Parts: sequence; C-alpha cells; structure tokens
Amino acid sequence: MAQQEWLYGLHAMQAVIENEPERLIEIWVLKGRDDERLINIVNQARRFGVAVQFCNRKVLDDKVKGEQHQGIVARAKPAKTLDESDLDRLLDSTPVPLLLVLDGVTDPHNIGACLRTADAAGAHALIVPKDKSGGLTGTARKVACGAAEVVPFIQVTNLSRTLKQLQDKGVWVIGTAGEAEQLIYDCKLSGPMALVMGAEGKGMRRLTRETCDELVKLPMAGSVSSLNVSVATGVCLYEIVRQRGL
Repeated sequence: MAQQEWLYGLHAMQAVIENEPERLIEIWVLKGRDDERLINIVNQARRFGVAVQFCNRKVLDDKVKGEQHQGIVARAKPAKTLDESDLDRLLDSTPVPLLLVLDGVTDPHNIGACLRTADAAGAHALIVPKDKSGGLTGTARKVACGAAEVVPFIQVTNLSRTLKQLQDKGVWVIGTAGEAEQLIYDCKLSGPMALVMGAEGKGMRRLTRETCDELVKLPMAGSVSSLNVSVATGVCLYEIVRQRGL
C-alpha cells in the first residue's frame, strides 16, 4: 500500500480539510495567488498544524505530472481502503440503499465524475472491483470536486459474488447494456437498488451481466452508439431519484 498520496484541486483540498484533516502532511501553494478560497484553505491547514510552502508553477506541475492542480498540491497519508466488511456495515444501517457499481471503468476522470454525480443523487456508496478498475487517484479526487471524501468508495475482491450478496439482502441489481430490450424509464426503480454501469465499449463483464436481476438501456436516437459512462450514469441515477421522489 502506498505510504502517501498526492492531492490537488481546490474542491478536493477543501473536502479533505473538512473531513480528514489528519491525513494532510504538507501543502504547496502557487506563489502570488491570493484568491479568497485558496487563502481560506491555507489558513485552515495551518490551524491543523500542516506545513505550507509557496512555490512557482513548475514545482506544482512537476509534483502532479502536469495535471490541473488549481494552484494547490498536498502530500497526504493514504485514505483508508474500504472493502466488503464496510459495505456490510453500510447496508445494515441503510434501510433503502442506492448503490452505484462500476464494472471495469479505469479512466480516473470518469471515476471522479461518477463520484460527483453519485453524491449529488444521494447514492450511499460507489462499488468497484479491485482488479481491472481505476482507483481513487489524485485526478479522480479532483474531478469528484469533494465527493470522494464523502461517498464511500468500496473495492471488492469478487464483484459478481458481491452482487449476489446484495441480492440476498434484498437489493435489486439493475445493469445497463446496449442489447437490453427494456428502457430504464419503463422499470420500477424505487426500492433498495444497485445500478451497474459497464466500461465504455466493452460494457459489463459476462458474469456481472448474468448476475443482474434486470438489464436496461437508454434510448439512443442519434448516430452515436453509446454515451460516456459518467454521462450515462448521471441520466440513470437521476431517473432513480425521480422515481424515488427525492
């Protein structure tokens, strides 16, 4: 396990300070930048005893290998990895869970965008397989705009087994697939639910698809055959939100 992580971006930094300030080790800030949000983050970090250094843009760019850092980068202790036992505890305390499952999604920008949408839609967790999936990188955290610190990101060893365990607990597992006959708008989506989204192009893996209780699709009226996975996730989650009357 990595001994440290690199965090960057204003939203991600603010979320860490508000939720897990003990993780921060050191912060680097772009010299000469004095906007209110960044100054507020620096002042909060100093109150928690975090060392702050001011430096030029190249130093920041080098630390994050050219990613968009918005003038602030931090070295932090790694976040706790959540697994099946954390999922069990979450289900025991959540009467009507809404879970987002990503099968084989590796792009950190998509993972971050899905986290952000999951938070906005009130999802209780995002579940991914440990293998053949992206993790919570600095890029994913930045794109998530703070959602990575509040939406549990649960990594499971065997995704199809986890889906079966969800079913045993009364969670309806609905998968999205282009070959499905039923539109998502024609399904009842108001109970305990896990929404499974596959990787772009490949879709869900065979075992994942076979484990789902129901397969649905989005209408595609144009010339493209599929949507970006984070866009499709937003459409599907908000149909669930609409039906739940939240």
